[in-house]
Amino acid sequence: MAKTSASRRKSAGKPAAGRKKTTPALYKGTRAELLDFYRQMLLIRRFEEKAGQLYGLGLIGGFCHLYIGQEAVVVGFQSALREGDTVITGYRSHGHVLASGADPKAVMAELTGRGAGISRGKGGSMHMFNPAGGFYGGHGIVGAPVPLGTGLAFAAKYRNRDAVTLAYFGDGAANQGQVYEAFNMAVLWKLPVVYIVENNHYAMGTSIERATGQQELYRRGEGLGLYGRQVDGMNVLAVRAAAEEAIASVRAGKGPTLIEAMTYRYRGHSMSDPAKYRSREEVQEMRKKHDPIDTLRQDLLADGCPEDDIKAIDRKVKAIVEEAADFARNAPEPEPASLYEDVLAEA
Repeated sequence: MAKTSASRRKSAGKPAAGRKKTTPALYKGTRAELLDFYRQMLLIRRFEEKAGQLYGLGLIGGFCHLYIGQEAVVVGFQSALREGDTVITGYRSHGHVLASGADPKAVMAELTGRGAGISRGKGGSMHMFNPAGGFYGGHGIVGAPVPLGTGLAFAAKYRNRDAVTLAYFGDGAANQGQVYEAFNMAVLWKLPVVYIVENNHYAMGTSIERATGQQELYRRGEGLGLYGRQVDGMNVLAVRAAAEEAIASVRAGKGPTLIEAMTYRYRGHSMSDPAKYRSREEVQEMRKKHDPIDTLRQDLLADGCPEDDIKAIDRKVKAIVEEAADFARNAPEPEPASLYEDVLAEA
């Protein structure tokens, strides 16, 4: 464990040796943009913390995978999209659907299985959808977002739509065969898709060092002609810079790109996971030295942003999450007859 932890701390957020050219300069946004990044990441963090509380109270059932610690990845990427672009991810989907512009009340209500939920109370934690915001789901099958996202990109190209797809998956899913079949098709047809592997180092509970031979996941597609790069997934400005470059390349018709975002989850794989496979000291070190929200907050303060502006965002986010939780507690459950609705869609 000591060797694993040390190697992880050494590599967290850093490009592999000899590949420094793959890390672009940090994004130079306006103060308003950076405050919005801060707001979005904080909303996801506070939302997930509240979801964990509701789960503990028995108000959320089934599986529940929290995104705490990884907020910079989704905010950095999805802030670079434009209308008409699409997003798809796996079962750790709360942050992605919130970043697509979904109403936090509808997302929380989905977690509690209410009829007002964003998937009408039928999808739960792993199956959030927000097509109006270009979000085509969390999906419970490991690795599934890669071929499904490739299909979204194929549809965009087939229909001559100027749209890019972001397809997220995890380091555990990187060993699935369907991932490479999809990579091959995307390269062959130069599909407009950016694949994002959120490397939080542990898959379900096994460290990447114990489960993966080639641990530089951004290089996994090189043999197929898929360009890859690694980025510090704990820094929203680094992610946004990499996102802009990748999306611009894909939109210009240069073919797909694979981005490995080096990130870290503070909680277990799911709410049922005590995460005893890593030390408390390891998690505390990541929180103290690499937390994406604290990092941006300190950057804003150092740039002269009034602390009152940041505190105002903190208060507003807290109120939004509390309102969402109250709504989710009190909204009615779906009517029994709705069980037979939304089963079939006419194409």
